[in-house]
Amino acid sequence: MYVKTNEEYPIDVLIVAIPESAGSALYGMLDVLAATGSIWQTLLRSADETRYFRVRIVSPDGRLFTCGNGIPVNPDCAASDDPAAPIVILPELWLGPDESLAGRYPELVEWIRRRHATGSHIYSACSGAVLLAETGLLDGCPATSHWGYQDLFRRNYPDVRFDPAPNLVYADPKGRIVTAGGTTSWHDLALHIIARHANPGEALRIAKVYLLKWHDEGELPYTSLVRPLPHGDAVVRRAEEWLQEHFRAHDAVGQVVARALQHDNVPERTFKRRFKAATGVPLIDYLQNLRIEQGKHLLETSDLPVEEISAAVGYADTSFFRRLFKRLAGLTPVAYRRMFGHQDYSR
Repeated sequence: MYVKTNEEYPIDVLIVAIPESAGSALYGMLDVLAATGSIWQTLLRSADETRYFRVRIVSPDGRLFTCGNGIPVNPDCAASDDPAAPIVILPELWLGPDESLAGRYPELVEWIRRRHATGSHIYSACSGAVLLAETGLLDGCPATSHWGYQDLFRRNYPDVRFDPAPNLVYADPKGRIVTAGGTTSWHDLALHIIARHANPGEALRIAKVYLLKWHDEGELPYTSLVRPLPHGDAVVRRAEEWLQEHFRAHDAVGQVVARALQHDNVPERTFKRRFKAATGVPLIDYLQNLRIEQGKHLLETSDLPVEEISAAVGYADTSFFRRLFKRLAGLTPVAYRRMFGHQDYSR
């Protein structure tokens, strides 16, 4: 394996900042990378320091501005000046799930494309993947972001193979484009960048200094399985409302299908097709999501045994409930309760 010599450091890093940027992710990434090679050594009073990264902020025009929550940003350079660096990072954005970046930053988007074409590694954290998707570099490739943006990707970037489950996804075999998942996924991304471009030992030291956690469980445990998707199908909307009240019922799918036929004269096949088109998921998946989401709530807030929770959400077969829960939530019910269960701090 090729190892860089100290003479090849520091490596230039450009972190993209726009008014939609989340200041915590922007400056958190800057601080961690800038401290790599020195902060651990300072704490241990060691003179053996190496400046691994020279980090600068790049914006569309290089002018002072404020990003999310009014945090001031003083960029070091402008994308319009075509700065170069081996590493380009697109951190989290404050962006609603129904918003679009289409047409907002054409020069910046073109600059990111040029950086990739000239060999730069492109990294995005959380919703920074939305800006990356605007470049077209993710078309036909696997990618991740916060689970709240899966509908946005399905609608605006259908050519991206979006997966909300993992914490890091390589878009290409060489890993020149890497996307990271949820809000604090910039921790995972920072450790990945340090391990890859500096060395794994330094990544471990940074994790210890900053108490950064590698989210090896992925995003599924944090994902809300029930997300209202705006649509104009009144028949489907009434079915959703009925299921939200009666999801525990035996043969809930059969009952809601019968209601659509009885009250709206919509045949089963037509209803199921309309349901998936409106909600983005098949009817049976929608029902399972409702049941598992309620199971998560009971695991978080009660001491009920898993068998009782299974029955309470509509599954007489506890083993089936356990398997389904693990598939949809990414953890077993016991592990989920251990992570998210209520803690009594009054004792």
